[in-house]
Amino acid sequence: MMTSIGRLAVHRRRTVLILTAFAFVTALVLGGGIADRLSEGGFDDPGSDSVRARAELDERFDTGFADLVILVTVLPTDATVDSPDVVQDGLALTEELAVIPGTDDVISYWNTGDESLRSVDLDRALILFRLPGDESGAEREHLISQLVTIYSGTERGTVLAQIGGREAVFEQTGAVVENDLALAEAIAIPATFILLVIVFGTIAAALLPVGVGIVAAVGTFVILHGLTAMTDVSIFALNLVTALGLGLAIDYSLLIVSRFREERARGLSVDDAVVRTVQTAGRTIAFSGLTVAISLAALLVFPLFFLRSFAYAGIGVVALAMAVSVVTLPALLSVLGDRINRWALTPYRTPRHAVNRWRELGQTMIARPWPVIVLSVALLVAVALPFLGVNWGEADDRALPADDPVRAVTDVIRTEFDSREANAFPVVAISATGADVDRGDMTGLAVAISAMDSVGRVDAPTGSFIGGAGIVPADDSNERFVRGDAAWLNVVPAVEPISQAGEALIHDVRALAEHDELAGYDILVGGGTAALIDTKTAIFDRIWIAGGLIIVATFVLLFLMFGSVLVPIKAIILNILSLGATFGMMVWVFQSGHGSDLLGFTATGTTDTTTPILMFCIAFGLSMDYEVFLLARMKEEFDRTGDNDRAIVVGLGQTGRLVTAAAVLLAVTFLAFATSSVSTIKLFGLGLAVAVLVDAFIVRVTLVPALMTVAGKWNWWAPAPLRRIHERFGPAEAPPEQILDLSETLDLRETLDLRDLPVVDVRTDESVRAD
Repeated sequence: MMTSIGRLAVHRRRTVLILTAFAFVTALVLGGGIADRLSEGGFDDPGSDSVRARAELDERFDTGFADLVILVTVLPTDATVDSPDVVQDGLALTEELAVIPGTDDVISYWNTGDESLRSVDLDRALILFRLPGDESGAEREHLISQLVTIYSGTERGTVLAQIGGREAVFEQTGAVVENDLALAEAIAIPATFILLVIVFGTIAAALLPVGVGIVAAVGTFVILHGLTAMTDVSIFALNLVTALGLGLAIDYSLLIVSRFREERARGLSVDDAVVRTVQTAGRTIAFSGLTVAISLAALLVFPLFFLRSFAYAGIGVVALAMAVSVVTLPALLSVLGDRINRWALTPYRTPRHAVNRWRELGQTMIARPWPVIVLSVALLVAVALPFLGVNWGEADDRALPADDPVRAVTDVIRTEFDSREANAFPVVAISATGADVDRGDMTGLAVAISAMDSVGRVDAPTGSFIGGAGIVPADDSNERFVRGDAAWLNVVPAVEPISQAGEALIHDVRALAEHDELAGYDILVGGGTAALIDTKTAIFDRIWIAGGLIIVATFVLLFLMFGSVLVPIKAIILNILSLGATFGMMVWVFQSGHGSDLLGFTATGTTDTTTPILMFCIAFGLSMDYEVFLLARMKEEFDRTGDNDRAIVVGLGQTGRLVTAAAVLLAVTFLAFATSSVSTIKLFGLGLAVAVLVDAFIVRVTLVPALMTVAGKWNWWAPAPLRRIHERFGPAEAPPEQILDLSETLDLRETLDLRDLPVVDVRTDESVRAD
């Protein structure tokens, strides 16, 4: 099949290039404005109790909990929230918010007299309100954006209004990330291009991966545009499209161009070199792309559309990068030929000296494999140990920079208000039989919840309760808590919601539903902390399915490609070890706070739940990318000579530079994310950069050759039944070329002398001598 694709790229090169250009222009038109169609949410399990509780409040009671908070600060130093002018301005601001279309349940200290809504020093007060409707709706998101813009430090007479709350945090996070990445890309793209020129050797060749990445990214925007008509897609998926599209374009282009140059240096014509390149490197890219796509497809098992969106974007950009690299890029090489070596800073020469250095490293692995294995594994395990102490949590306002105005609102509420009214959560009770709710049962539930140490107050149909006792009797306003066969309680916690104590409180409240006196009710607990618990449950209940799918699919693909049982098992174990080290380092830094001042983030003692899952699927796929690059060349040499040691040396010599260069380039791309001032994006970027560098430098080019030396010919062994399966369903091997390889003229067990190695200038085909 790859031979046919190679011949198509050569014989129909102009048709391929014209069709690609037409598709690219069409994608530019259709994919424009994709950001406006994407959503900012997607972090909740739509089938969870917390989401059901929110829906029941909205549908049955036409109410809910505050989506946004306005912190009102008194400007005159000699006034308080009870001063006449301040009261007048506070009520006016409350009314101003209440008449805005799309807002509901606007309550404040001034229109309720609730003392929990004023600060201890009486110089600040709160206005709480919600935004009913679809959380991912475009109109609602537009309203949030407008409110954040208008009320980020607005003076109204004697008061200053500053907006905060969960939805404001989401909005501000998206805005900060967008600005941060624009700046980061302005720095990273030139830096990456300079590295591309150094790695590829010429400006012409360095432009190729940029083109492949742009085509793949723009094509993926069209795919996402179509998906938004059927499902919600997270706006954060765009970041993956850009980073992964360019990263894979670099990987695949480097492999294709390097193999093309190698075949040209061996004497093949341009067209024959292109075909041979697709037969070998193209086959490797096809399997590599499949492993990355399958790893990302595992994200589809999770119900959170935030994670599912990365699967949509990732699969799309991988498929397109693979297709463009295997079809369009070879067609372009067939047209350009040796002109890809133009615009070199110095006359381009095939990097034989680099090949020799990697072959020398391969010889070292063969000579002393056990010390390399022991030291490498010990290092990876030691770095992974902090991961055992991971404490899963959710990103909150503290993910924003310390000087962000939206975060500042929440910081003030934490420190200057006795009550955590803004963090209140609902407990909804629905009669299982359809009968009217027994108010006595609701009183018993309210008393039991209010008696908990972590609860400040409970508002119920029969009054308000603190410490297990009623303090405010019911009046007409309490009727809002009951509707026939359903009732709800307003629970104000006394602890930080996103904390171990906050989660323990939710578990304790949910445990009350098991009591016999509440057997006739369906008890639903909502709020941000309950949503976090439900999200963690949704993820960790399915993570074994996702992990199993990745492992099984990876094993099958690697077996079909290499016909070996040991190779896929070794690859999977090493990937887990490599990622364990990455996650251990991330916990040590981002959860424990080591280096927080240097990196500019606030450690909360927790690790965001969704980010490592996303990192695992992406990094696992990219790790297999490098594994396939390395092993494909080793297997090619082993099939040609039957010599395991020689296969290791030649394979590492030909691909070691490619793997490490690709890792460095990809790390630069991911480090663009690490410059963000939002801690979760910083975690994502730095984590993936560390993951690819650890995997490339410690695992692939160090540990893998050492382990393969120890395993010997068992590397390529499979029992007879599996060998027959591989012969029947595995891809046909690329036909070996009877071409003199440089290593055939040298004793690979001796130290190579660069002065004796011929170097070919592919522009003139003249033999020259290395300096």
